[in-house]
Amino acid sequence: MQYEAWRNLPQMFFEQAARLGDRPFLWSKRDGAYLPLGYAETALLVNRFARGLRALGLRPGDRVVLVSENRPEWLVADLAIMAAGGVTVPAFTTNTAADHQYVLTHSGARGAVISGRAIARRLLPAALEAPDLGFLVSLEDLDLAQRPAIDVRSWSDVVARGIERPDDVAATIADLAREEPCCIIYTSGTGGTPKGVMLSHGAILANCRGAHDVLADFGLGDEVFLSFLPLSHSYEHTAGQFFPISIGAQIYYAESIERLTDNMAEARPTIMTAVPRLYEAMHQRIMRSTERTHGLRKRLFLAACALGRQKYERPGTLTLGQRLLDLVVEALVRRRVRRRFGGRLKALVSGGAALNYEIGLFFTALGLRILQGYGQTEAAPIITVNPPARVKLHAVGPPLHGVELRIAADGEILAKGPNIATRGYFKQPDATKEVFEADGWFHTGDIGRIDEDGFVFITDRKKDLIVTAGGMNIAPQNVENLLKADPFISQVMVYGDRRPYPVALITINPEELQKFAHEQGILATDAAVIVKHPKIVERIGRTVEEKNTQLQSYAKIKKFTVLPTDFTLDGGELTPTLKVKRKVVAQKYMDAIEELYR
Repeated sequence: MQYEAWRNLPQMFFEQAARLGDRPFLWSKRDGAYLPLGYAETALLVNRFARGLRALGLRPGDRVVLVSENRPEWLVADLAIMAAGGVTVPAFTTNTAADHQYVLTHSGARGAVISGRAIARRLLPAALEAPDLGFLVSLEDLDLAQRPAIDVRSWSDVVARGIERPDDVAATIADLAREEPCCIIYTSGTGGTPKGVMLSHGAILANCRGAHDVLADFGLGDEVFLSFLPLSHSYEHTAGQFFPISIGAQIYYAESIERLTDNMAEARPTIMTAVPRLYEAMHQRIMRSTERTHGLRKRLFLAACALGRQKYERPGTLTLGQRLLDLVVEALVRRRVRRRFGGRLKALVSGGAALNYEIGLFFTALGLRILQGYGQTEAAPIITVNPPARVKLHAVGPPLHGVELRIAADGEILAKGPNIATRGYFKQPDATKEVFEADGWFHTGDIGRIDEDGFVFITDRKKDLIVTAGGMNIAPQNVENLLKADPFISQVMVYGDRRPYPVALITINPEELQKFAHEQGILATDAAVIVKHPKIVERIGRTVEEKNTQLQSYAKIKKFTVLPTDFTLDGGELTPTLKVKRKVVAQKYMDAIEELYR
């Protein structure tokens, strides 16, 4: 791959499209079946939409906000904005009207591209208040009752206008330098005002080069990706869109998280990128299915897990009898599990948050290679990832090609390399100076260490670190991951900064709760009543007591409360990559927290 030769992302795409021609590229569901767009057909759409955007007045450097569910048009619009000389500003479909207004106004967006009415209901009022916004393009008919003050266009209209305009796309792309910004991604964050990270073409290309070098270990060929994480997040934007383009892969767009299992069977992906929360949900689903089985089938599944664990943790220790049994469970158990993931999966890649060791070991034991990585939006976003041939499940792997790391005196991880967004945050010079040093070093805000093999181990977020009233430091994610290893538990937030001891807010997996309540004869239907039932509290208490034995005395959970509802995106407690927004949760449940200290 010619990662160093490509000057920008549109150039990479158009060169790949010219090389691959009619080969299938983007697959989406139409009339109940997956149908493809070829590379050449997609390139024609990108070209025409880019020219259409220029016809609407888009100038080099102008920002365009892009808000849509994952679909082929997302990729087309993204590349077209860049090919027209603009800068894409991806925004989450879950944004509120206030969120949209902030992004539209702060970015000084010249235009916006949206998917349809659902997005328009929240974005259009914000668009009318955005002083620089000149046009809005919708993929679907908005059926507006009255004409708004801004120029509203349909997707087909912009494409048609592009066809009428002279083709200057190649010339525009030729003028795009590697160091120029291609997108501004506003960090979802777990609290505070979003910051717009200015990522260059070169930063994303460097990330693609690093990912290629790592995954080349198992042989990259005709790869298939299944896209379901939001493309507005830097993880999916790079790993689920631009990296596949760089290796000439195919991309299937999942219909929804609920349909993910079915879509995996249909797409049969070879590489999947996801966040730990999804792997936790998959683990719970497989375990629930196993609980419903009996006899030999169940014993074989448990044997596959036990033998797989032993092979990873104590390699070379299987006896002759165990090796023979391992061959049996490989054929009867692991092969069946792999078929549930499509049957040709080369790797599951985990990023966006810390992966629980037990979850990683579970998939490894069942013959699914899981590669944990680590990154930040400011690093485009990948900094480290486990290589397929040398996986350390506790670690997030060594740095990508070209990335340098060092540990500061306070334990913070610092990163430097061609993938770092050295331009910093859009229109926020003070925030930029706080984390970007003049010599290129980026302060990640994460605490960690590097072992003798160059593998990075993350302890916690620097700002999340709990310092108790007694001066003891507690990494809350470690405690939370221990508790979440219990399938009964859905989410955990540990609290305790400047308090005498740590406490926990715990939510329960709804399916597990329903099953347990039925088994225990709990007749209440109100969730707020059920979670306070003594049998429920006792069940959670046993897990807390068991996990406390693995913690230092000062890190043990002294008290906990079970919340009646899970943390959700709609409730504002989770980021789009399903990380807990600690400040939001703490504020929302402060009365419950205070009760735990009485």
